[in-house]
Amino acid sequence: MKYSKQEVLQYIREDDVKFIRLSFCDVFGKQKNISIMPDELLRAFEYGIAIDGSAISGFGDETHSDLLLHPDSETLMQLPWRPEHGKVVRMFTSISYPDGRPFECDTRSLLKKAMAEAEQAGHNFAFGAEQEFYLFRRDEKGKPTKEPYDEAGYMDIAPEDNGENIRREICLTLEQMGIKPESSHHEEGPGQNEIDFKYSDALTAADNAMTLQTVVKTIAGRNSLFADFTAKPLEKKPGNGFHINMSVKTDDGSDNLCYMIAGILEKAREMTAFLNPTENSYKRFGSHKAPIYVAWSSENRSQLVRIPAAVGEYRRAELRSPDPTANPYLAFTLMIYAGLYGIENKSELPMVADFNIYKASAEVLAKFEKLPQDMRSACEIAANSNFIKNHIPASILDIYCNR
Repeated sequence: MKYSKQEVLQYIREDDVKFIRLSFCDVFGKQKNISIMPDELLRAFEYGIAIDGSAISGFGDETHSDLLLHPDSETLMQLPWRPEHGKVVRMFTSISYPDGRPFECDTRSLLKKAMAEAEQAGHNFAFGAEQEFYLFRRDEKGKPTKEPYDEAGYMDIAPEDNGENIRREICLTLEQMGIKPESSHHEEGPGQNEIDFKYSDALTAADNAMTLQTVVKTIAGRNSLFADFTAKPLEKKPGNGFHINMSVKTDDGSDNLCYMIAGILEKAREMTAFLNPTENSYKRFGSHKAPIYVAWSSENRSQLVRIPAAVGEYRRAELRSPDPTANPYLAFTLMIYAGLYGIENKSELPMVADFNIYKASAEVLAKFEKLPQDMRSACEIAANSNFIKNHIPASILDIYCNR
């Protein structure tokens, strides 16, 4: 449910809410928040709440450090794991300078801008995210270990699957927050799990991806476990993917899915630094169904893009290279612009790769481009890309590539 500012103010007054968390993220997608008391909410809506930007990674230095958070009333959610009496709620925010100018490193606002440009061009993109994570035990001091919570495999059930009750608690908590996951299951790795979301608009999908990580880490912690969303937590086991399903509807009813896919494939290498933003990200590529070549196919999990077996409103493309360390606002922003590029230029799909790319000969593989193999290569490609320069602020590109 989406709330107006007046509805939020009334809810805060009448429902024993004591703390309001204003949530945002840094350019890498690391979640941040500040809590305010109910009496400060009207000021937050009218003027914003000041924070020190110089203390946030990538948000600038001490010379111009004041930034303002502006709550988005439509994103109001109660945090069910906090006390029922003296409730805690959360809203996502936009970020501005004190003079009202939008803050260029506010990635949530960048996604809203991309959505508006797509809508103006007559296209509406929908996203469905699938995030994988490992559950590890903690030691006697509460520190995370690399000992998996179980030794179960793909879609195993209890008693082998110890994560069953954890996933259940996560999904029920999300449902209490008004978010409906589509499915959940044990993944291939020991202690590895996956939770998938239904299709929604890009902003809702990105907000839900952020919320999922918070809920998973919270529920895991309450059960004396550690949730690991890094790309490759265990060297010889499957990595964590952030598989992103994407579709497009056009006002005139035309079918632009193939053009959208072609655009994403063409820009995939240029986007990689933002879809896979850590050195650890590149250890995942090329094994356990994680892609390494720029290729596509139907129903084929060895390719970068696959078109799942689905019809009608469920027809979509799945991008398989991102991992959960990606900032979802940036990832979806770039995917929208790449999709628009393909549609506007009527880009043609390259030859289909209907084979297992992990078992293909060197002669066959020579026909396909590879994704960057390390962060440095990915940054070099991004820094020389007009596509990236046109859609990612120079300050964010500099932060990603000159760390």
